[in-house]
Amino acid sequence: MALLPAIFLIASAFVTSAISGVFGMAGGLMLKGALALVLPVSATFVAHGILQLVANGWRAILHRKHLDWRIVAVFAMGSVVAGGIMALIAVEPSKATLYLLMGVVPALLWIPQGWISLDAAQPRQALLCGVSVTGLNLTAGVAGPLLDIFFVRTALTRHQIVATKAGTQVFSHLAKIVVYGAPLIAVHGQGLPPFWVFALAIPLSMVGTVVGGRVLEMMDDRNFKRISRWIVTVTGLVYLVGAAQLYLAG
Repeated sequence: MALLPAIFLIASAFVTSAISGVFGMAGGLMLKGALALVLPVSATFVAHGILQLVANGWRAILHRKHLDWRIVAVFAMGSVVAGGIMALIAVEPSKATLYLLMGVVPALLWIPQGWISLDAAQPRQALLCGVSVTGLNLTAGVAGPLLDIFFVRTALTRHQIVATKAGTQVFSHLAKIVVYGAPLIAVHGQGLPPFWVFALAIPLSMVGTVVGGRVLEMMDDRNFKRISRWIVTVTGLVYLVGAAQLYLAG
């Protein structure tokens, strides 16, 4: 990998982890797009999974006193089911389709609350959350807006939402690493960034998470939800434009 793309990925890991530290999902969506600019599609799933696993895991640790372990445990069971199914299907989207899926996913945030009645605090719905979110993560590479739908009606505070969502996403990203990483490892990590890129990006993503957590302390619950929705939506629109360009280019 050339030096400039490597620096770009390392910087992206820090910036997007900071954003996720504040809003709990927008950073992952942005990071996936950044990776898709410089890596093959299958490699983006693995690299994104590794970096987001660390970022989410560290965020869950930092906010562990706010974490709802019961939701995380049930989500993990659903994640295992989805991972097993997707490993058998083994579908890898084209780059244009990847951008299209990433652009469409944010539209889930605009579904009227009256149309849905989902609550991750309910065990059955937490299981459904694990299956659906992990399944979408293994298809589009991101699933933050879908995950958010399961937390809209919960009675959790912004700290509990960020912490619990981070805990659930640990398992979702683990699934990506396993499902997409195994074939790449078989061909000696073809397309993946070199080890030194991860060695620098991982600690920087942890620092970014700490920075984001401090910004979170300065927000209130209302602004937290409103701003995160608009950031994700604008990011999705950018991806839709990118998808259209790729499809038109053939």
